[in-house]
Amino acid sequence: MRMAIGSDERTHVTDVVVAHLRGIGIDVELHGPLNDRPMDWVDVGREVGQRVASGACQQGVLFCWTGTGVSIAANKVPGIRAALCADAETAKGARRWNDANVLVMSLRATPEAVAKEICDAWLETSSDEAERETIAKVESPHPALPQRGRDKESPALTERGRES
Repeated sequence: MRMAIGSDERTHVTDVVVAHLRGIGIDVELHGPLNDRPMDWVDVGREVGQRVASGACQQGVLFCWTGTGVSIAANKVPGIRAALCADAETAKGARRWNDANVLVMSLRATPEAVAKEICDAWLETSSDEAERETIAKVESPHPALPQRGRDKESPALTERGRES
């Protein structure tokens, strides 16, 4: 398996995870500072997401200080289901029920031993075929919603205008 791994900074946690994955036979592709290329969290999240969505890598692992930023950035890439996981059970659930394809961890809150447990749980868990239909709903386009303050014809704005 080939995994894209990225972070907006290189830390002991990222180094431990990369070494652990290599040690269990995963072919890793490094992005951002992990590959000596300065990159902010938005760009590294998108880049890893694109590598997974394109099929160049089967899965991805992302890190940032909280994990939230890279999750948001990766999830903007069509076909990506990035999941921020703080423990092994959450990682199992993300794989099993959500068919998540990008694992995200917080650099601030994830100790090295826990990061390895999370990776192992992620890799040992397959998606549940019974969830295929539900996952397909996530992949389907959502109806367009008016953007607050930009759609002058939205019912809320029209109603407000009448009340004034």
